[in-house]
Amino acid sequence: MIENFLRRPHGAVDFVAEALRFVAVLSVVVTAIFFEPSDAGIIAFALPGFVAPRFLGMRAGMDMVFVATLLIAAWSNIFDLYTSIGWWDLVVHLAGNGVIAAGLYLLLARGKVVPDPRGTTFTKGSGIVLTAMMGLALSALWEMVEWFGRAFISDQIFIAYDDTIGDMAMGGLGSLAAGFVVAFIPLLRKDAT
Repeated sequence: MIENFLRRPHGAVDFVAEALRFVAVLSVVVTAIFFEPSDAGIIAFALPGFVAPRFLGMRAGMDMVFVATLLIAAWSNIFDLYTSIGWWDLVVHLAGNGVIAAGLYLLLARGKVVPDPRGTTFTKGSGIVLTAMMGLALSALWEMVEWFGRAFISDQIFIAYDDTIGDMAMGGLGSLAAGFVVAFIPLLRKDAT
């Protein structure tokens, strides 16, 4: 996976993904200087996700979508879009859970835990079902992180039963959609190691 990370970008979409990664790192510095320390922590918390597509060897388009989705999700929190725009939280859970579930499937495939989409043991059904299940599990885990944050870090973190269920439902739909993407669209570069 180190070879994937060290690979030079080729093409416009690769360079856009790299530019977004640069913006993500710069965002930590900007939020640390001009916003609250917790805002810098939110962006920093997402940093592993910004580099994960490189390590996995994702195709340029998926890499760009993955990084952009995480960046939008993090900045949405900083600009308080989740509470100021009623439907925004659901859209971000749909997209965020989807890309993260697809990334997790690819990570587990690299570790030979689930069938590699490029391999002979992979079936489209297993890709769809396993990605959706992983996404639902991640959705539940995220809601627990939100609860923990509210209970032990800041009472400004909004949680409510309807919000939790809605977030998990949209995360599940996004993960199901990601399962179809994993099953039918090649997400890894041909030369990914």
